[in-house]
Order: sequence, then structure tokens, then C-alpha cells
Amino acid sequence: MRALFNPLTGAAAALAVSASLAWANPYEDYAGTTLVVNFPAHPHYNAVMKVLPEFTKETGIEVEVDQLQYLKMRERQTLELTKNKGDYDLIAYVVFSKADYVFADQLENLARFFMNPKLANPRYDAEDLIDGYVQNIGVAGGTKGYLPGKTGSLFGIPFGSETSVLAYRKDIFEKHGLKTPETYDELLDVTCRIPKLEDGMGGMASRAASGHQASHAFLLHLAPLGGRVFDDEWNPIINNDAGVAAANALKTIVDCGPEGSQTFGPAEAAASFSQGKSAMFMDSIAFAAGFEDPSKSKVAGKVGYALHPEGVRRGSQTGGFGIAIPRNAQNKEAAFLLMQWLTSKEGDLKVAMAGGNPSRFSTYQNAELNAKYPYSATFGEALKYADPDWRPIIPTWGKINADIGTTMSKVLTEGLDPQEALDGVAARARAIMDEAGYYTWN
Repeated sequence: MRALFNPLTGAAAALAVSASLAWANPYEDYAGTTLVVNFPAHPHYNAVMKVLPEFTKETGIEVEVDQLQYLKMRERQTLELTKNKGDYDLIAYVVFSKADYVFADQLENLARFFMNPKLANPRYDAEDLIDGYVQNIGVAGGTKGYLPGKTGSLFGIPFGSETSVLAYRKDIFEKHGLKTPETYDELLDVTCRIPKLEDGMGGMASRAASGHQASHAFLLHLAPLGGRVFDDEWNPIINNDAGVAAANALKTIVDCGPEGSQTFGPAEAAASFSQGKSAMFMDSIAFAAGFEDPSKSKVAGKVGYALHPEGVRRGSQTGGFGIAIPRNAQNKEAAFLLMQWLTSKEGDLKVAMAGGNPSRFSTYQNAELNAKYPYSATFGEALKYADPDWRPIIPTWGKINADIGTTMSKVLTEGLDPQEALDGVAARARAIMDEAGYYTWN
């Protein structure tokens, strides 16, 4: 059979192919779609709101945002994800919700989207995503069920990810000749020296409110002081010497903290520092932009940033938020395009420049970002020590986390002995894990 004549040969054919690629628009089929997304009221997502109009302008895809307080967001998502057809096309989820959603088969495995050449941008560069964040926030089904491994899969992408750093008042430290604490011994010492040196000022503002906040604060110290909630066979070890040391560290911080510390959530602790009522704040990097905003903060320009102090080892938190596509979403492909756009190198930098938290190594290395936010260099260094296993993200974690938080609150407010408190937590955690089947194969 004689081949058909093709007038486009050689250079002419190459030019035609090049032109067709240049004219290709991966968003064309989805222009006019309206995506409904659920985001938290959070500094990172406030920055996202500033750049979303650029996505719509570039793609023709409209985005309607339901923005809620992050714990209320979980309540709403729990209802939405059980519907046959959900209202949300894309959700941001708190990291400790990952296990619950994946275990209930409520999130899309992202493999089929990244395998689709019409959707997946070949320049996305997933290797540039920060490892600890992906491991902690995005992957499930691997080691321990919630970490990477040969059996793991990607269900979400870190977006609004966080690690912990120490913020401190440079002027107060210089005034009294204080050294920036590099170890826990130094941290606890300076925390209780500050109130004696500065009348009415607390040493360090910390979360402490009963429930999740007190648990978060305790776990913040548990990992660097050498502890874990469980060993590798799911035996509770939260009540060992490291656990008691973490409880005592938190109690010291709260006792030497600003007035009202026992009831602080993250917003209250950050406000105490930004309004000059505390000399230090050790929590998420998400608050830094607010500290440097002179319209909101009395300490703008006076804050230094340092690595989370070392205990037995370095071990800063990993947490914050990821974004995922619900299994019952109605516009999944367009939702993936939004997810990919926001978490791409270009999108991550846009959000970071607007005050958000980077999820990519390249963003932290960006000269323009570091010029605008000089503290970013410290945050990038802190990521070397970010611990993806500082808390166990398993389906039973909600109950155990709540118990740790209410029990630690009694340590902080009622004088409950830390060893007695953690022995009780360990016993109750074992019962919860036994009922859930974690000892079936022992």
C-alpha cells in the first residue's frame, strides 16, 4: 500500500508540532467550571485568597471558598464526606485528619491524576516538595500505616505546612545579655529568668488550653526530649522518663509564662507575644508574618528566630494542612488542576510572597522571598530537623489526643503529678489500641 504524501516534513513538521504545543491549553476543557473548596481561617490560606484570582484569570476556572475555623472545618468535612455527592471539590485538612479520611476511603488516591498526561504538568517537580511535609501530611499506608514505605500512597499534598521554631525578642535579650537558647536546659532557664528581669512579662507564650491545644504543646517537647507516644509494636511509652520530662518542661513554661497561660490556644499565645507580653514564642512558622506586621504587632522588627532547641536530639514538629480531593467530589479533574497550580513551584512562591508557608525547597531558597521575609532562611534550616513521626497519625489518634490534652490540663491547672497523669494516659491508650485491633498480630 502506497504511503500517503505528507507535505509537513522535516523542519516544517517540527514547527507545526511546536506551534500546536504552544497553542495547547490544558485548562480549556474546564473553563467556566466553578470549584467549591473548603479552606481554614489561617494565615497561610489568607495568603492563598490573595492569589486565587490569578488562577481564575489564567484558567477560566472559578473558585468559591468556604473558609471556616479549622476545628469547625473538621466538623463540616465529616458531614460532607459521607454524602453520595459532596459539595466540596477540594478540601484542606488538618494533618491529624489524614488517617481518618483515608481509612474511611473518603479521599482520592492521587496516582491516577498524576498519570494523566492531559492533567499532570511535566514541570511540576515533585522532588522539590519538602520530604518531611509529604511524609507527614500526604502519604498513608506505608510504615506504621501513616508514613512512607513500599505500601504507601499519596492522598494529599502539603499546603500550609508548618514546623516549629523559636521566636524571641531580640531587644529584651540584648538588654539583659541573654543568650538565645540552643538546648532545653537553656530554654527553661531563660523562660523563668525573664519574669524576674522584666516586670509583667512572661517568659514564653505557649498553647495550654484543655484538649487538643495542651496535647499539641506537650508533644512539641516530647520528640526533642527523646520520647514517643508508642514504640514500634504499639506499646504506649508516653509515660517513660522522656514523657515525664516533656510534661515537666511544659509545666515550667506555663508557670513562668504570661498571665492566663493555662487557657491559651495558638491565637492567644501568638497575641501575647505580638503584643509584648511574652519574650518568647515556640510554635508554628505560620505566625511569623503576623509578628512582622506593624499594623497588628507591637514587636515588628524586634523579633529574632532560631531553631527549635535541642533536647536529646533535634526534632521540630511537622504539621499544618494538606489539600486533597474528596472521593465524592463532582469536579475532580478541575480540582486537581487547582491543587497542582497552587502547589507548583510558581504557585508555592506566589503564596509565600503573599505571607503563606512554603512547601517546597526551592521557595525557601528564593532570593526574593528571603529579601522580603529574612526569617525564611532560618525556617529552611529548621526543616532539616522536621520530624514526620512526632505524633502518630492513626485512626485512634482522635481519642488518644483528646485524653492527653485533658489530662495534661490537669497537670497544668490542678497540680496532678505528671507521672501519675501519663500512667493513666498510657493505660487508657492501650485499651483503645486493643479494642481497635492493634495487638491482633502480637
